Amino acid sequence: MGTVVVKFGGTSLGGKKAIREAVRKVKSHLKIGQLLIIVVSAMGKTTSRLIRMAKALGPKELPSRELDLLLSSGERIAMSLFSIALSREGIRAKAYTGSQVGIITDTRHRNARIIEVKGDRIREDLTQGVIPIIAGFQGMSLEKEVTTLGRGGSDVTALALAASLNCQQCYLYTDVDGIYTEDPTLFPGVKLIPGLSFDEMFELSSRGAQIIHPRACAIGARNRIEIWTGKDRGTGTWIKGGLMEKPEVKAITHEDRLDIITMIRVPRKKRTIGQVITRLIEGGIRVKSFFHGISDDEFDLSFILRPGEGKRAVAIIRNIDLGEERSILKRDLGSVTLVGYGIGSDSTILGQVFATLQKKKIHIYGVTTSELSITCIVKNKQVKRTVRCLLKEFDLIDAHPRRTKSL
Repeated sequence: MGTVVVKFGGTSLGGKKAIREAVRKVKSHLKIGQLLIIVVSAMGKTTSRLIRMAKALGPKELPSRELDLLLSSGERIAMSLFSIALSREGIRAKAYTGSQVGIITDTRHRNARIIEVKGDRIREDLTQGVIPIIAGFQGMSLEKEVTTLGRGGSDVTALALAASLNCQQCYLYTDVDGIYTEDPTLFPGVKLIPGLSFDEMFELSSRGAQIIHPRACAIGARNRIEIWTGKDRGTGTWIKGGLMEKPEVKAITHEDRLDIITMIRVPRKKRTIGQVITRLIEGGIRVKSFFHGISDDEFDLSFILRPGEGKRAVAIIRNIDLGEERSILKRDLGSVTLVGYGIGSDSTILGQVFATLQKKKIHIYGVTTSELSITCIVKNKQVKRTVRCLLKEFDLIDAHPRRTKSL
């Protein structure tokens, strides 16, 4: 059956009962002849608890090196306990930190990027019938310092290992049945999606869905690694390659709050947009998307940013002095994104979106489209109402909803 990577998230290792259940799942993979590389997250809410303790004890600006050392301990506890639990069942396993298996990163603390995975010890274990258990979320920098990979770091670790060791499949275990057409904790009755393409999953993750980190999706797509996510292998969602012949809305995601800056009456000059985006990125501000008007002399230019970055972005823009009439910062907007191949260029689907929201008297402040998505900017107090309308319009919710456990 080949070698596969199996990753257990924090909720899947939240205590003794959960760890025993994870052991059962490992045995189910072994039963069908798969060789396993296991990646673990910290147990339960360990990482959040460690951050709270650091904030209570430390200065306002926490030292990033020491914080990475602290946070990496959560996964070390999980990998050790899991290895011990497997040994009770007669399963040979060895636990390793990211640095012990040669996960080499750049020098950024708290949000490092993987440069290389050596993996020699993993290969040796596999040849000897030993299951390597690797602490996710962490590595070692070129300066031989412990680093962590940021949000979703264990997913990134799992996919990076799968790519480096030529695995064709990666299983990501969570405490829910798979990926739904929206967040089931907020929208009871949403439907389980049996399959998505890499591009659709990447679009969902990039537009606010807290499922699989976009960095992990990108690694899977580049290396054509089939990704499964769910609670038990009998259900779940597969993420693979492939296109759909007919445009179809597969899922909806949303962001409750965004900062949106609009520069009014910007004089048309060469490289204006590029100059603004470059300066914002240099200032550590991520531009989610932008749109502008068309005019020979002047145009309006809008940037969509993460919440809380608007004031800093306005200060940067004003220092550029492009001669705009004024810059407006709005913080009462959010976004709703529909995802599916071909929908952004399908006039029928676009028409349905506009007609549905017009009928419900929901004003659209802006729209961006791509081959994979349609994003509507609306008042943040109307985000959830917008989602409910569109879930119903595109048949993404059951007629008789039932409560579903949280993502």
